[in-house]
Amino acid sequence: MEATIDNKLTAKDFVTDQEVRWCPGCGDYSILKQVQTVMPELGLKQEEIVFVSGIGCSSRFPYYMETFGMHSIHGRATAIASGLKASRPDLSVWIVTGDGDSLSIGGNHFIHLLRRNFDVNVLLFNNQIYGLTKGQYSPASPMGTVTKSSPMGSVDHSFNPLALALGADSTFVARSMDRDPIHLRGMLKRAHAHKGTSLVEIYQNCNIFNDGAFEVFTEKATKKLNTLMVEQGKPLIFGENADKGIKLDGFKPVIVNIADVSPNDLWIHDETDRVKASILVRFFDSPKMENPLPRPFGIFYQEDRFCYETSMNAQIEEAIKTKGKGDLDALIRGKNTWTI
Repeated sequence: MEATIDNKLTAKDFVTDQEVRWCPGCGDYSILKQVQTVMPELGLKQEEIVFVSGIGCSSRFPYYMETFGMHSIHGRATAIASGLKASRPDLSVWIVTGDGDSLSIGGNHFIHLLRRNFDVNVLLFNNQIYGLTKGQYSPASPMGTVTKSSPMGSVDHSFNPLALALGADSTFVARSMDRDPIHLRGMLKRAHAHKGTSLVEIYQNCNIFNDGAFEVFTEKATKKLNTLMVEQGKPLIFGENADKGIKLDGFKPVIVNIADVSPNDLWIHDETDRVKASILVRFFDSPKMENPLPRPFGIFYQEDRFCYETSMNAQIEEAIKTKGKGDLDALIRGKNTWTI
């Protein structure tokens, strides 16, 4: 793990000698490239960064990052990363997971990581399918998805990952996509800068088992009409010629023509407004519907809240200071006693 001659790291310093074993054309390649590009800009040494993954195609990630890392077990990367951050709060810890890994077997660990607010970064690769095990439907697959495990179409109601995250009181909720590298790099930097658990859902194309799942949001012919790029302090505007906007009718989002309304009527994005964020993550209409809401990308919500490891280690320090003053028998006995 050595830097270049001028001691400044480059993206190449984060590339390992391991053969990248993803299918040709997989969206994971783009995500890997953007992460390797961003890492040198964080001002960290390679040995100060750790990537932890669970099981799935995305979970090969630690092998391809020239940092410390661990390929852990299915759904438990969050638990392992929590333990690491608790014992080594000085490290920059990144969790790489997929929609199957984190939303199915790892669902409970996922929500508790978010509510505890460890200072870690979660990259949730969402391709709406189980890729590593060859194409079964996942918790994120839309109803009706035909796969090897649902030949007549899935009857499961699918998860809305970001709505789930807000429900678990996540302090940083964002979405990006593999085919928008500039936007993705911006989200990665903001996630790193956030003090607390940062969740970035990344729409990632599985060109083998679920090809084109997000093409309406990524292809030039349809992207402008179906995506909404949210930015702090700016109105929600989209459309082929940026001629459409979103306003609130009470708590209901309504699509309007920019020419027909005053700029003051449009919804102005505020990353700190949890109520509006709860509405924004519900912009989850199917693009096949008539007049669907556009799918938002960007930072939906962020707040400052104490981190679990900070409070935990403060308690440990306090316990060390008062060593010898505690009464273990009294602690075990508790305050509620009775005489028989």
